[in-house]
Amino acid sequence: MDKIRTDLAIEAHEMCSKEKAEENHLEGIDVNEYNDDGVYVTVITVKNKKGAEILGKPVGKYITVEAPQLKYSAEAYEKACIAISQQIRGLYNINENTKTLVVGLGNKFITPDALGPQVISRLMVTNHVKTHMKDYIDDSYSSVCALIPGVLGTTGIETGDIIKGVVDKISPELVIAVDALASRSIDRISTTIQISDTGINPGSGVENKREGINENTLGLPVIAIGVPTVVDAATIASDCIDMAMEEREGLHECFDGADKHDIIYRALARNVGNMMVTPKDIDLVIERASKTVANGINLALHRDLTFEDIESYVG
Repeated sequence: MDKIRTDLAIEAHEMCSKEKAEENHLEGIDVNEYNDDGVYVTVITVKNKKGAEILGKPVGKYITVEAPQLKYSAEAYEKACIAISQQIRGLYNINENTKTLVVGLGNKFITPDALGPQVISRLMVTNHVKTHMKDYIDDSYSSVCALIPGVLGTTGIETGDIIKGVVDKISPELVIAVDALASRSIDRISTTIQISDTGINPGSGVENKREGINENTLGLPVIAIGVPTVVDAATIASDCIDMAMEEREGLHECFDGADKHDIIYRALARNVGNMMVTPKDIDLVIERASKTVANGINLALHRDLTFEDIESYVG
């Protein structure tokens, strides 16, 4: 597969399918797509080691929720929140007795990396109330704890170690980890949410991989939720050259198709370094994406509440 950086399983599948010219028929990988009234859901299941090698993703389920009008439409926002909650519930049977730790990964001082902390700021945290003030809360709410562990550069502690310490102390049944991702397409930055049951590697979107946060390292189920906020500059340059090739004859001779991305990457590395690109309205993107993910989680964890209940609480 071309050395294009993406954290989205749907994009990895698209690139594999294009190379093999066998869309939706890659060995060890199942794909199910459906349109839920304007919200597009793609479920990719990596079934075995062969599928994991082809896709470059661990065995597990990867759900992509796409809402093209998410940034502009209140209706699309509500539908996306409900779709996220349904997918989370499909991955884990949550009830009023479930204790969940939601972890907001990333650096709150860097806007494209602030998704996780922003989600935590909009979360309905209830564990302390259910523990110490049971008479003030009913069974509509499950126990929810929240954690913003920060990043290694500011804490000096591996993020996974912080989370493992908290997990050992409070003993949740489920961890939900939220992080910013990298996409190969600028169009997906404000419209796409990925949900998976395989955990997450903090910093993987910018090739700064840390210890994984998953069932193997924590000893309990981990649902990862991510939204792409950055795109590799080399990918954008490659796409622009592809468009130019389509419009002008002779440009194909300048590149060997198999090496084009490598040539562009090396040229950019010499001049601008390992650059990731984010849109100019990233503040708006993070605000809407964090609110969408947070309320999707709120709806999933507090099962008897409606979207209107969540909105009135969180705003």
